[in-house]
Amino acid sequence: SNISNGGARLKLASSSPAFTFGQTNRTPAFLGNFPLGKVPAYQGDDGFCLFESNAIAHYLSNEALRGATPQAAAQVLQWVSFADSEIIPPASAWVFPTLGIMQFNKQATEQAKEDVKRVLTVLNQHLTTRTFLVGERVSLADITVVCSMLWLYKQVLEPSFRQPYPNVTRWFVTCVNQPQFKAVLGEVKLCEKMAQFDAKKFAEMQPKKETPSKKEKGGKETAKPQEKKEKKKEEKKPAPEEEMDDCDAVLAAEPKAKDPFAQLPKSTFVMDEFKRKYSNEDTLTVALPHFWEHLDREGYSIWYGQYKYPEELTLTFKSCNLITGMFQRLDKLRKNAFASVILFGTNNDSSISGIWVFRGQELAFTLSEDWQIDYESYDWRKLDPDSEECKTMVKEYFAWEGDFKHVGKPFNQGKIFK
Repeated sequence: SNISNGGARLKLASSSPAFTFGQTNRTPAFLGNFPLGKVPAYQGDDGFCLFESNAIAHYLSNEALRGATPQAAAQVLQWVSFADSEIIPPASAWVFPTLGIMQFNKQATEQAKEDVKRVLTVLNQHLTTRTFLVGERVSLADITVVCSMLWLYKQVLEPSFRQPYPNVTRWFVTCVNQPQFKAVLGEVKLCEKMAQFDAKKFAEMQPKKETPSKKEKGGKETAKPQEKKEKKKEEKKPAPEEEMDDCDAVLAAEPKAKDPFAQLPKSTFVMDEFKRKYSNEDTLTVALPHFWEHLDREGYSIWYGQYKYPEELTLTFKSCNLITGMFQRLDKLRKNAFASVILFGTNNDSSISGIWVFRGQELAFTLSEDWQIDYESYDWRKLDPDSEECKTMVKEYFAWEGDFKHVGKPFNQGKIFK
């Protein structure tokens, strides 16, 4: 089946005749690309191959899911590693015996319960003030950690056990109810009563003829306790590694973020070239002449934005944080915008205003929900690029020097969005 995900189109081979577990993944052709013979495995049209679900998930993600800044990307990696090293081992040790996949060991199960409590405590603390693990939206961190906890919530985390960790359950329920999760996981029902080891089920699952090796019993298995995608009647024993990875499947349902500027005709103004001139050469003698010479007046517009609540501005460093915070939240807009925003005045007597250059003729913030957090705190006015007012303001704001007659306060410091 074809599924679109966070930026890619995927053709999923998970059932016969395209893929039969235990056969297809043991063929020389498959092993040539994926020497471990495990799934999930990814092969691109260009022959690019990847094994290991986290690597595939990362490759198939869009920037928002991976973490848009270096810090966010590192935090996402932190939680993905946390899921692998801290959640999956105890979750498997506790849950697999209840599914009949693994022999029950009382000591191992008790230890796993303690380890799961520790994990839940860490997550509960982190989620006290957060909706999601990293940033304000679902990321690969949430997808991976939710999928690693899926069977815990379905099989063993009964109400009394999860009661001390309300933030974790709130977050888990929020995630599994997102349409992209639902499309893959279906309705996730939280466990009512803790499942126990079922000796009869375990016996039924053992192959009749030969004594299974330790590996087959799952003793060394660290596969994620994942949702079964397909129950094959003829297979007596499900091997944990055979399942389509939920994490990848959720990713596959993530819609590709639409480029809000995609419908605009190609512009002759190369924003990056101007930004290079502005960063590396003199503003007044090189960057400004370049800007006016190459500006595509049809393809770009120039706006003046002024902060609406100057009376609320206190210490200048806090006011600067307002500007840098806005810039961070607009990270995805950088490629199609440039701005110089200035703080004027001193502590408890300041104002913020700036000149913005956007792709298109619209106020760009309205084009994407992600960009709408801050802009309503500003008054916006579109400038006529041929007017003297516009030329003066562009010059003063880009150079951080001039009379700034419209402000009436001295320049304090500026920030550039590029």
